[in-house]
Amino acid sequence: MASRTAALKLAAYAFATIFTGFGLNAFLRPGHALTFFEFSPPATAADRRMVDSLMYVYGARNVFMGVAIYAAAMTGTKRSLAVTLLAAGGVAFVDGAACFAHGQGHWNHWGYAPVITAVGALLLY
Repeated sequence: MASRTAALKLAAYAFATIFTGFGLNAFLRPGHALTFFEFSPPATAADRRMVDSLMYVYGARNVFMGVAIYAAAMTGTKRSLAVTLLAAGGVAFVDGAACFAHGQGHWNHWGYAPVITAVGALLLY
């Protein structure tokens, strides 16, 4: 049982790294981060500034999720890590739902939402 927990914890570290990387990408290259949502780039400079600002918020959220997963994996309980991963899976699902409402890009999020949710669920037991 301990080896299963260790493997799941390694998966959690991988997810934390991915979230942190996506967040840093959104800070450093907001236009590139927008491509994961498959939205068209803004046409005007004012719209571009607004979208870039929203991508900074998205980046901050992803860095926070990465740090929260790292913290739960390093210092928390198995249950706190599980709940943190389940919440991150919910965020991925909602990101996909936003893309679905836009008409495209949802599988960029829905592809990993069940995986992170499954890792979280397995840590509950």
